[in-house]
Formats: sequence, structure tokens, C-alpha cells
Amino acid sequence: MRTKTGVVRRHSHKKILKSTKGYRLSRNHLIKTAKDAFLHAGQYAFNGRRKKKGAFRNIWTLRLNAALRQNGINYSKFIHLLDTKNIKLNRKVLSTIAFEDSNIFAEIVNNIVNIKTKKNE
Repeated sequence: MRTKTGVVRRHSHKKILKSTKGYRLSRNHLIKTAKDAFLHAGQYAFNGRRKKKGAFRNIWTLRLNAALRQNGINYSKFIHLLDTKNIKLNRKVLSTIAFEDSNIFAEIVNNIVNIKTKKNE
């Protein structure tokens, strides 16, 4: 006796159709196009999660640059100073401080600019 996939297939079809609810035209009620749309949507979501990280880094850089220019130094010089003085503050933390409390950020910038490196001593 052969095995039939009626119940299993119907369950899988229902699962796809439930997840494609709200899609336009035949993408929400025809199985083949719905499955294709579902797979594409998953791929777009995966790629979007990766792109979001880069977008946040751009936002942090923009905020930092704006705050640094108000304190009389540009972004690239400041990041270079952080690197040469081996200070482990990342862009996320710095931009958050700059965004939330500009006075503390100004003190941080002044301290970093005025610290002498070991090579200069």
C-alpha cells in the first residue's frame, strides 16, 4: 500500500498561505506563487538584518562627526587619536554619549586630545 501526502501537503500549503496573508495579487492564494513570494521575502529579511548593522554604523558616524565638529575636531582625526592612544571606546558608545549629554562628551574629547602619547613623552 502506498503512502499518500494529502494531510501533510495540505498542512504545509496552509502554513505557506497563512504566512503570505496580505501579499498582493496571486501571491497570497496560489500555492506556487505564494511559496515563491514567501521564500523571496525570507531572503530579503535576512539581507535586511545584515544591512541594518551597516546603517546603524553610518548613523553613529554622522552623529559623532557632528558632535566632534562642535568641539573643534573632525571625525577622522579623532578616530586616529583613539587608535594611537589605544582607547577602546567604540562609535556606538561615543555617539550615544554625544547624543544624550554633550557636556560629558566635550570633556571626553578634551581629555583625549590633551593626553600625551608614550612616544611623545
